[in-house]
Amino acid sequence: MDINSDDLKTFITVIDSGTLSAASVHLGQTTSGVSRALSRLEDKLATSLLTRTTRRMELTEEGHLFLERARAILGAMEEAEETIRIRRQKPAGRLCVDAASPFMLHCVVPHMAEFRALYPDIRLELSSNDQITDLIEHRTDIAIRIGALTDSTLHARALSSSPLYVLASPDYLARHGTPQKPEDLAAHSLIGFAQYEQGNSWPLRHATGNSLQIAPSISASSGETLRQLALAGQGIVCLADFMTRADLDAGRLVKVLEDSYTGYRQQIHAVYYRNTQLAQRISCFLEFLQRKL
Repeated sequence: MDINSDDLKTFITVIDSGTLSAASVHLGQTTSGVSRALSRLEDKLATSLLTRTTRRMELTEEGHLFLERARAILGAMEEAEETIRIRRQKPAGRLCVDAASPFMLHCVVPHMAEFRALYPDIRLELSSNDQITDLIEHRTDIAIRIGALTDSTLHARALSSSPLYVLASPDYLARHGTPQKPEDLAAHSLIGFAQYEQGNSWPLRHATGNSLQIAPSISASSGETLRQLALAGQGIVCLADFMTRADLDAGRLVKVLEDSYTGYRQQIHAVYYRNTQLAQRISCFLEFLQRKL
């Protein structure tokens, strides 16, 4: 069929420009040249992509389908080219990364010595915020966010996912007993989030569903504060594996109600505004962090 990227670019530019003459300006070609290129593409596909009159153009059904695929193909090609350029160039300049304090402390900070050795010309600024922030207002290049994303104006990249565990210290369980079923939690001191109700919905199978909404006996806005409270024997908590793995390995915290776990995993995304001036620094940081996660 021999369709190439120039064919795709011409077709997309015609659609985005609205007219052949406007597309010819963008492409640096004559109007007749663009028209011939479009006709050659239709000949290659053996179908009509556009219905053209003297006043307007409209996509055919096949044109709509091909446009969607053409955009995806060109986008993938541009991303591949950018990745290769990044590997050949030397990233430099300021890079501000924001993440909730638990993720920053447990997943970012431990690897920064290695990152700085690999990219000595990047000036890192690390900030911790447990709430969603405006990236532009806070001059943030990358924000690491845990859980569901809602802002469609941001470009998001999935980094990893982390299971949630219901945990307590051995000291707490020795003093108060170990719950045998989710309903037993009502008789315990529960540690939960303040101003983040989603964090107080624990993924536990019980009589009426797969999610148990708890009423915290003590609450805090930071997951790291919740972890410290659990380590101090103040109650039962539900936290992500990425911030409690070392505690579990050392026996400082133990899992409870494992038979009721649903297998739910929290998604971890990096979000950022697309900006070609920052793409090099952003991409190398995200590739590095994804390998570590």
